[in-house]
Amino acid sequence: LNLMNLNEIIRYIDVNKIDSIVHCAARVGGIKANSEKPGEFYYENVIMNSNVLEAARIMGVKKVVSFLSTCIFPDGAEFPLSVDQIHKGEPHSSNYGYAYAKRMLEVQSRAYRDQYGCNFVTVIPCNIYGPNDNYNLDSAHVIPSLIHKCYLAKEENTYFEIWGTGRPYREFIYSKDVARLVQWVLENYNHSDPLILSPDEEINMAILAQTIASRMDFWGSLYYNGEMDGQQRKPSDNSKLKTMIPDFEFTPIEQGIQESIDWFVENYSGHIRL
Repeated sequence: LNLMNLNEIIRYIDVNKIDSIVHCAARVGGIKANSEKPGEFYYENVIMNSNVLEAARIMGVKKVVSFLSTCIFPDGAEFPLSVDQIHKGEPHSSNYGYAYAKRMLEVQSRAYRDQYGCNFVTVIPCNIYGPNDNYNLDSAHVIPSLIHKCYLAKEENTYFEIWGTGRPYREFIYSKDVARLVQWVLENYNHSDPLILSPDEEINMAILAQTIASRMDFWGSLYYNGEMDGQQRKPSDNSKLKTMIPDFEFTPIEQGIQESIDWFVENYSGHIRL
């Protein structure tokens, strides 16, 4: 299904009798891809998002849950990141094309709710990782990129290179936790405000790289190249989520990383886009 084509989406919804959509499709990538191709990231995501919501409106789809990203917040936002700050400043320059496209997805969802009464809601997960992730070194996010690079460093008996200084902190959420949370959102959350999906824990990039190296039995040198740090911190306000689902238990990051490593090693040959 080509999400860049409105008519294809309309036909697909019609043929398959779709009554709800979880829209997490996107042109995505890490800091390298975002920095090099901001125009492509903006255009493709704006078109995809616009088409999915417009097709859902035309076909009377009862519920759409769309994925935003923590990168939509202004570069100078106060911590923790909260939904009332989304449109109060420029996003970080390293991924502004993608960030603005995701902001427009929130705007369109809200506009369609106001004009047409569509039950379109949005969620903002922090960095998602897990099995079946994109491990392509040109476009992968932090954890899959580090796992792939560490694997190659071990195989080739060379150093393990990490982009940046290792000083920034990030929040990470395991893909299986996202799936459980979004199932709940689909069934229970019907508000126009985006819902932030994140655990309480931030992890330092150097600690993250060292954890991956240890769990992959890599005992060589770690080299921080000092480039492409991005924002130093992006802690988010998950208080609304904790109020609505107080008993939800997040997968410990050590467990999630190990399961991600196991999947990567098992599927490296012939199954991962390199």
